[in-house]
Amino acid sequence: MAETPQTMTTEFGNPVADNQHSMTAGPRGPVLMQDFALIEKMAHFNRERIPERVVHAKGYGAHGVFTVTGDISRYTRAKLFSKPGNACPVFSRFSTVGGEAGSADVARDPRGFSMKFYTGEGNWDLVGNNTPVFFVRDAIKFSDFIHTQKRDPGTHLKPHWRRWDFWSLSPEAIHQVMILYSDRGTPVSARFMHGYGSHTYSFWNAAGERFWVKFHLLTQQGVRNHTEAEATRLMGENPDSSTQDLRDAIARGEFPRWTMKVQIMPEREAASYPWHPFDLTKVWPHADYPMIEVGVMELNRNPENYFAEVEQAAFEPGNVVPGIGFSPDKVLQARVLSYSDAHRYRLGVNYHQVPINRPLASAATYNRDGTMRVDGNHGGSVDFEPNSFGGPIEDPSMKEPPLQIDGAADRYAGFACDDQDYYGQPRMLWEKALDETGRQHLVENIVASMSNPAMGIADPRPIQERMLGHWRKVHPDFGARVANGLAITWLREADS
Repeated sequence: MAETPQTMTTEFGNPVADNQHSMTAGPRGPVLMQDFALIEKMAHFNRERIPERVVHAKGYGAHGVFTVTGDISRYTRAKLFSKPGNACPVFSRFSTVGGEAGSADVARDPRGFSMKFYTGEGNWDLVGNNTPVFFVRDAIKFSDFIHTQKRDPGTHLKPHWRRWDFWSLSPEAIHQVMILYSDRGTPVSARFMHGYGSHTYSFWNAAGERFWVKFHLLTQQGVRNHTEAEATRLMGENPDSSTQDLRDAIARGEFPRWTMKVQIMPEREAASYPWHPFDLTKVWPHADYPMIEVGVMELNRNPENYFAEVEQAAFEPGNVVPGIGFSPDKVLQARVLSYSDAHRYRLGVNYHQVPINRPLASAATYNRDGTMRVDGNHGGSVDFEPNSFGGPIEDPSMKEPPLQIDGAADRYAGFACDDQDYYGQPRMLWEKALDETGRQHLVENIVASMSNPAMGIADPRPIQERMLGHWRKVHPDFGARVANGLAITWLREADS
């Protein structure tokens, strides 16, 4: 026999007598303003949607655990990494970058790969992508780039000329563009893709030594990608295919796992390394800095409420613990500010109180008040520092070692040591990372996107020619194959 249902109430616990009919003046009269249950429902409905993320709007996630398997205590004083066997809860969110919240999971796009580690020293957020590089290396260009991935302000369409025009004038983007238009641009699901911190971060140990570090999350399920044809089909058949795949796998008990590995560069080697170590468009070849195993992330519990646990999840690179820090990477420096600023706008100044964002460690701060403060606001405790009333105090032992900085303040065009080498690492990708099938798919995907119909502009030739010039500098065969696919003969004529 079914249990007696609970009485329906308003948000403040007032019983609701009738949830099917509005209160009116007679059976055919107007609705009365005193129908408080109706007004609450309408007002709440109007406010059910918080602003969607400007980027990474379409996403999904899961809970799990991270377990340390390798000893890296010589590089970092972070307690999580003090010894193998340490573990902490984790929540991870996966996303596309440019599309709206209702867009398809399989769209050709980088994938966000964000992790929140609930450690004993506070939350550590590793906020990256499924690619080790990005399109820009200076945050001042980021919003312009994202505009090219969004809708045209005049037509509200997404013609491809916008992205190719930007990329053709931004050669530092070539490396990431090639990854995007390879099969890695359409992963089957989050379970079958790698994740990267992308930026260079820093480790520092108890002796005050600093090391530069790159984070890699390697899927134990194997890498699986869709072809362009398969992705196009799935956009119509199941636009939430990746979301469903992760959720169904966890429900079946097939818990996905990723092995975390790091690359470590001693601080002193950064100045002489031939690739600029803080350039987000570059990687560190593994032959120079081998991968070191750190731990394993397992996702084993699905969210019970999407809005509460996924939509309100707020990741930010500025959440670090003692022993982990930043680097002079220009984009990382800006993200430390922009992510927390975005959360305060989207969720409110007290977004840290949302359960999915709350640390397991106790917070001791003098921040007070603000919209929707619901944690008691620290009662009547003193709200300034220094004070003589027993308030929390700083701990000098947690100080990060100093970073030597010098130079005149200016707007510098590049990274000085290799800022004009736009094609060296893309050439390595073409020659060494891709097999012949991968090269052919890359060419076909680029040709489809750069074709006259996809470009959606009366005369796409100037943009096409600029991009073909870049492809040719990556590798002559690459440029020629794209030119042939577009039926453009100017490259062959220039060689004759």
